[in-house]
This record gives sequence, structure tokens and C-alpha cells, in this order.
Amino acid sequence: MVTIVLAHPWHGSFNKAILDTVTAKFDKENKAYQVIDLHKDNFDPAFTEKELAVFNQGKALDPLVIQYQAVLKNADEIIFIFPIWWGTMPAILKGFFDKVLLVNFAYSYEGGWTPLLKINKGTVITTSQSPTENFRSSIEDNFIPSMLNSIGINNATWLNNEETSSGTDEQRKDFLKKVENQI
Repeated sequence: MVTIVLAHPWHGSFNKAILDTVTAKFDKENKAYQVIDLHKDNFDPAFTEKELAVFNQGKALDPLVIQYQAVLKNADEIIFIFPIWWGTMPAILKGFFDKVLLVNFAYSYEGGWTPLLKINKGTVITTSQSPTENFRSSIEDNFIPSMLNSIGINNATWLNNEETSSGTDEQRKDFLKKVENQI
């Protein structure tokens, strides 16, 4: 099962067009997938005091967190779709990592840091206004190894559409074809 995590609030965005491209391909191939649309789900990325009190125990109080964990348990592939804002992921996606990927679910400390998820393929699809090269370190040197690989999301690749707002329609269409060919 493929899990797709969308972290963009506007369903008229190019990020939504990317999601539509991915799901259309999977529908055509009869490939099973599930979409986690963080904004549509009204996911709250901030911890409450009560949630933080049970954080070190790996417990979740938010029903959406428990639901997302159940989806991730069945995933053998994951796709993240998000805009790069201020050089990194949107806060809602950072909150997803903080609140959903808990100790004893996504990783363990016993015997040293141990990833617990078994997701064979990860794809990170981002959009930006600035050149892709500006974010290579943030995504390829940090996000993928430190956040994805460290919890058991393996074989991750990254695609970025730069000049998303100022680029041409042809450029955006070409990127959607690239996404379709690489997922």
C-alpha cells in the first residue's frame, strides 16, 4: 500500500495537481493507496500539554495520530508532497513527524537508535520558487537521512519543481510528466 502525505492548504495549488497526477496514475494501474491530507483532516501539528506529558511513553491522545499510525503500519511506500516554505517543510508536516512518528512506533532507543517502520520506498516531491540547488542540503542531507531513513523509510528520492509560481505552464506540465514517470 502506498501512503501519500499532502501538506498544502489550498486545493487549487500546484501541490494538489501533483497529488492528482499521482493518484490518477495509481488508479490507472489499480495500485492501492491512501491519502493523508493534513489540512483537509484539520490535523493540529502543535502538542498540547497533555500530549507532551505522554510523549516519552510513545502514547498518542489525538485520534488522527492513531489513525495515521494505522495507515503507516500498512505502507510499503510513502510519498510526501509539500511546498518548501522558508527553506524547509511547512509546520503542519513538521508536526506530523513530531506527533505521529513516536518512540516505539517509528523508532526505538533500546540498544541504540533503531528504525521500526519498514517502508521500502520513499518519494519526496516539493515545490519552490527558488532554485532546487538552494534546498539540496536541506532535503538530501537532512530530511531524507535524518528524518526518513532514521525511522525506516528507505530508498528515498527527491523531485522539486522550482519557479512554481513564476514559471511557465509548460514547465509545470513537464514536471507533472516527470512525477508520473518516476513514481
